[in-house]
Amino acid sequence: MAGLLSRIQNGKADAHSDAPAGAFNAISRANLLESLEKSDLGWFWASDANGHLTYISSPAAQRVGKPVEEIIARPITEFFQPVEDTGGSGHERPLKFQLASRGSIKPVTVKLEMGNGHSWWEIAAVPQTDAAGNFAGYHGIARDVSDTYEAKQHAEKLSRYDSLTGLSNRHRMSHQLGATLTAFRASKRSCAIMLIDLDRFKQVNDTMGHPAGDELLKQVAARLKRVLGDAVEIGRIGGDEFQVILPDEDDRGVLGELGMRVIQMISQPYTINGLRAVIGCSVGIAVAPFDGIQEDELVKAADLALYSAKGGGRGQFRFYSSELRDKASHRHQIESDLRDALNREELEMHYQPIVDAKNHQVVCVEALMRWNHSERGMISPADFIPVAEEVGMIRELGAWALHKVCETVQTWPGHVRAAVNVSAVQFDADDFVDVVKQALRSTGIDPSRLELEITESVFVGDMERAFRLFNALKELGVRLSLDDFGTGYSSLGYLRDAPFDKIKIDQSFVRGCTAEDNKNDAIIAAVVSLARALGMETVAEGVETKDEMRAVTEQGATHLQGMLFSRAIPGAEILQRLEAGEIEFTPRGPEKYRSDRRTEFRKIGLIHGNDRYNVFLRNLSKTGAKVEGLLDVPVGTDIVLDLGGGQLAVARVRRSEGFSQGVEFETPLISDGADGLCTRHRVSPYQIEAAGRPLRALNDEAVAAITGAIRSGTKSFIQVEIGKH
Repeated sequence: MAGLLSRIQNGKADAHSDAPAGAFNAISRANLLESLEKSDLGWFWASDANGHLTYISSPAAQRVGKPVEEIIARPITEFFQPVEDTGGSGHERPLKFQLASRGSIKPVTVKLEMGNGHSWWEIAAVPQTDAAGNFAGYHGIARDVSDTYEAKQHAEKLSRYDSLTGLSNRHRMSHQLGATLTAFRASKRSCAIMLIDLDRFKQVNDTMGHPAGDELLKQVAARLKRVLGDAVEIGRIGGDEFQVILPDEDDRGVLGELGMRVIQMISQPYTINGLRAVIGCSVGIAVAPFDGIQEDELVKAADLALYSAKGGGRGQFRFYSSELRDKASHRHQIESDLRDALNREELEMHYQPIVDAKNHQVVCVEALMRWNHSERGMISPADFIPVAEEVGMIRELGAWALHKVCETVQTWPGHVRAAVNVSAVQFDADDFVDVVKQALRSTGIDPSRLELEITESVFVGDMERAFRLFNALKELGVRLSLDDFGTGYSSLGYLRDAPFDKIKIDQSFVRGCTAEDNKNDAIIAAVVSLARALGMETVAEGVETKDEMRAVTEQGATHLQGMLFSRAIPGAEILQRLEAGEIEFTPRGPEKYRSDRRTEFRKIGLIHGNDRYNVFLRNLSKTGAKVEGLLDVPVGTDIVLDLGGGQLAVARVRRSEGFSQGVEFETPLISDGADGLCTRHRVSPYQIEAAGRPLRALNDEAVAAITGAIRSGTKSFIQVEIGKH
């Protein structure tokens, strides 16, 4: 064909010559092919057996921007570059695969680099053989499909990426996670995922409008890219929910730090159309294969962790654990029973004293709701308050609490005040001021004896409405207290303008303020100084030790609250003390703060050599623990504590007395995002699989099976029975 076209171009063939009919047909075919080439509807190419180009249509070469002679003799794969099937369709066999097979090249899209950019062609070819039947190269056709290819790519991108943020969408994230987990199972690798849910986004969306909400989501996406980098896959999988895939990461120390960086970055203020918006986020973390093997299993684990983070007060991260699965079942039961708790009169109010820092006499109490379930006893507010907020009962419970507290305080002698917590959901209600007014009117309480504790989250969104409500409440005569100051969205602007009577310094600043290298004392001093200048009282929350009490008092806090003075007690007990004139609360508690030490009592495993023992964990800190249950274990003995959930902590006995041992960890524990501690690493399900068990998410039975058995024969130590004491 190339020779014939050459002869036509050189005038050596004439359609009007006295050529035989066959030659005339060949000449007509050549003219037809030449016309096709010039029309740019399609071009021709040929290669030799070594994969080098031997012919290409002149119009095609012109498209590339190079003379024909610069293209001839170049490898096909240098000229026709393969294109990745980014759509995941898998319909086209890769060009290299087809060339290697030396069979027919089915239509395949290739990329051509040109002087001013690149284009996409579709090529196809049939193999040629020589007289001996050996492969001699290809004869092929080509056409420019740039317009249709780009349109297809754009459509595929729309189907795989979020049009608002440019992040991967739910479909692509699901495909990526499923493919990653499948590949990583084969190569025994781990993969973590994060679920990120924005806190208070709906308030911004409702008060500033949907266009502002869209702009906020774009800025959130940009921040996530900045803090997480390019090595991870980030997607928007819902309205204000994001997912992150982190390959080859199972160190919970690294994941926890990354989770906190995300929370801190997302919580910084945003500027949208000249207005200030502040949101937060909660993070749930799960790791394969530890928390799940399949995609749906892992996502469900991360979702439970996210729910726990939101239930813990938001602005937090949580790792998945099997306990969360059990708590989820417990939560469903709480939701069911909570709807009848008011009717069954199971809810009651307890009161924690707030004392004067100078004489420790009670001047106010914080009212805290308690649920005394008829069958299960006391249920923690940390369990049922988040459920009440989620199912929409918090306004009803809040109104009941407000009326109950006013009714109770009205019977108390003297002028002791009561502070009632107000949730952001309550504060957002249009009738909130009327609810307060009704409680005051129906109980006849002096309004100055009622304090409303309001968190900084009420300032998110409509600031003007917030200040209108503050002023309306002050006109009723009640006092206003800013709760948990410094943990959320502090702004000196609203602190200056809002009519607060009191600032409560969050316990996170009080806790450990006397520890070495702790700068919380400076923060406390600054807050106290600011409050004094604004004519406000200050309450240091969470005071648990005498050195903390002395520190916050020296910094100038006017009031103190915490377990050092009293837990929250029933109203009848407060009334009894007030009637008896016993208004001073003597501090009772430890002299000094002890870092991160938790009092516990639970059964764990202790491994020594090939033996496994059952012992009880008494105290736990980042650096060590106290265990009981083995008799006369020598100091210096190396052991491993099985803390549950695949958490093995290598330790050495540093103190030993009778059946009690103090052990020091080889590697310090880390925060689990809540109030607990956990190990950085866990036993890998791949190790359990190698021991002959099926591959599945971690469970304590499988871990115990590969870490030694409790033998009935001679063992190194004597195990003794321990009771809770």
